[in-house]
Amino acid sequence: MTEEAIFAGFGGQGVLSMGKMLAYAGMTDGKEVCWMPSYGPEMRGGTASCTVIISDEPISSPIIARYDTVVALNQPSIDKFLDKVKTGGTLIIEKSTCTKMPVRDDIKIIVVDGNEEALKLNSLKVLNMVIIGAFLAARKTVTIENFVKSLYKALPERHHKMIPLNEQAIKVGMSYVK
Repeated sequence: MTEEAIFAGFGGQGVLSMGKMLAYAGMTDGKEVCWMPSYGPEMRGGTASCTVIISDEPISSPIIARYDTVVALNQPSIDKFLDKVKTGGTLIIEKSTCTKMPVRDDIKIIVVDGNEEALKLNSLKVLNMVIIGAFLAARKTVTIENFVKSLYKALPERHHKMIPLNEQAIKVGMSYVK
């Protein structure tokens, strides 16, 4: 099993954190992992992305031309990465930032109302956890249990009090995948 994914959006949306936590969860599962961030100097508000590879086999290169999964939290990311989803792959979109719904009949497109769900949970900070919940349910790359364990490693200790809310947000995101 190898999962090659990219998480992309505006800086400040938790894009790099999603990838980092997924990589930690992969390590917890005993997998080979690669996490490669990419962001401009403006970071917050600018564009950011990270590539994550999780595999049962050694990873030969972090450079990927086409992805099993693209997680796009804004329209520029949808526009940039839509054509890079492999046939049979998955595109996960955050609904509120999507101004033009993509069309491809050879991939699975999952639209998640992450902003709305985060507002219902009274914290926009969990938007990325709602989205990663959809990823975990759709791709089954790592278990939710190991993902939650990864939060304790990836998040600074001062944020550990948010982990129960993060877990709740993940479960909400999972409900978007049928």
